[in-house]
Amino acid sequence: MNQDWEDRVAGAWASFDDYAEEGAADFRAVIDTLVAELPDDSPLGPFEQACAWDSTGHSDNAVPLYREALARGLTGYKGRRAKIQMSSSLRNIGLAEEGVKLLTPELDAPSDELDDAVRATLALCLSSLGRDREGLSLVLGALAPHLPRYQRSMANYARELLEPGD
Repeated sequence: MNQDWEDRVAGAWASFDDYAEEGAADFRAVIDTLVAELPDDSPLGPFEQACAWDSTGHSDNAVPLYREALARGLTGYKGRRAKIQMSSSLRNIGLAEEGVKLLTPELDAPSDELDDAVRATLALCLSSLGRDREGLSLVLGALAPHLPRYQRSMANYARELLEPGD
């Protein structure tokens, strides 16, 4: 889509907090109006609608829309966002294992600013499955580079959490 449309979507999201809980349907209607401007087969439509459902507390409605966006070919940065957000929603509706399967390949994807969000969301999915040590290892590994000191120690501790016999 064009930059004007992207700017209007960004503006809608910037006003999200103005809607509060009682205005959730109104916010989703704003997004739906913007989506109606897109070609019928655009992956951006279901992605933006999924985000709106998700952000207004309806993970169950968001998951099918994320699936549709990805099936229509949503890739790149927004595709990665869709995978992160869908994994979180899957966890919220009791399908954490599916979230793990969706996000695990993202650990080997080209690095970007979403790397830590991938690890944090994957850690939550793992924890929901009782795999807390794996989740903690991911979180420590993501945190280590941001620390002013102890990066090497924390990275080593993260690896040790997964080693047999620890």
